[in-house]
Amino acid sequence: MPQRSEAPTVTGEIIGESPLRVWSLPSAERLRRQLHRAGATAVASQATRWVLLRADWVFDEALVRGLVRRTEECALLADDGSCVAMSVDTARRDAAAAALACGQSLDDVARFAPETLADSYNDALRKREPPYLLPLRAENLRAIEARVFAGSYKGVTDLVTLYVWPRPARMVTRWCAHLGISPNMVTSASLLLVLLAMWAFWQGHYFWGLAAAWPMTFLDTVDGKLARVTLQSSPWGNVFDHSIDLIHPPFWWWAWIVGLTPFGLPLEQSSLVLWVIVAGYILQRLEEGLFIQLFKMDMHVWQRFDSVLRLVTARRNPNLVILTVATLFGRPDAGIAIVAIWVAICLLLHGVRLLQAAVARRRGPLRSWLS
Repeated sequence: MPQRSEAPTVTGEIIGESPLRVWSLPSAERLRRQLHRAGATAVASQATRWVLLRADWVFDEALVRGLVRRTEECALLADDGSCVAMSVDTARRDAAAAALACGQSLDDVARFAPETLADSYNDALRKREPPYLLPLRAENLRAIEARVFAGSYKGVTDLVTLYVWPRPARMVTRWCAHLGISPNMVTSASLLLVLLAMWAFWQGHYFWGLAAAWPMTFLDTVDGKLARVTLQSSPWGNVFDHSIDLIHPPFWWWAWIVGLTPFGLPLEQSSLVLWVIVAGYILQRLEEGLFIQLFKMDMHVWQRFDSVLRLVTARRNPNLVILTVATLFGRPDAGIAIVAIWVAICLLLHGVRLLQAAVARRRGPLRSWLS
């Protein structure tokens, strides 16, 4: 069918029911949140199109967005050929609902498999993976929750977040969801740990500071995953979380340098080390922002090298690894000096990548290796 020139006004409806919960959310509530986040928010009496979802299936958010954004009537088919969702004009809503309740689609609508309805590349999470579409059954619930959690995880990030935190983060995220703990409550707890770690570093109590800093980095992973799996992310929560992430690292490193004097290992050229770390941190952020502005993509997803570099680039978690190892050897002063050197090296590497990208763009627009 030909596409319309004007975007329709969309509302959503859940077909059927399921007693099962995914990440402590009833199926119908989960689908309602997905529809709302995708823009299917019109009042039923004013809607020109309806997106209908079966309650006994679990949908990747990309699939719901795909259904809401399409301007022609269409159906989403599972691997077994059954119809699990449809997008139809208001006049055909009743017929579509009856057909969908039986796992069938209307005869004259476009049919899509999950991989053709939604792009496999997720720019926000910096990864490529097929969108999931899973039958909601009691015997598969743990596997479903594991897949939904995996879908909430960033593909390009630091080595601690990518390799150490996933399993414990999934356990704590499940516990938070079960108890009704919100992502903003987790973020608030991480803010308290930020302040506690800074105070301990300032006093030269490095082990106590690290004992607060590492749980903070863990909760920084949990709050984002909790928001995604329970569909509770909000503009304020996003600002709250990212503001903490952006602001606190330089203050930690400043406190670390100050604490070397009461610890008994005052650092020569401490001002130079501090300025290298703080200026390098700010300039790296500016480099990353400039890359996005110029090339319309995150710096760390351009080529495979950039994604590998992101594992260890001089951000909070890799720097904490350096400082923890140095402290275990009784040399927190050497640790912060190494961090300063690593910040300078990463700043230079990112500058080189900016120049290389500018040269590469002369041959055409840049494209992420993940896309």
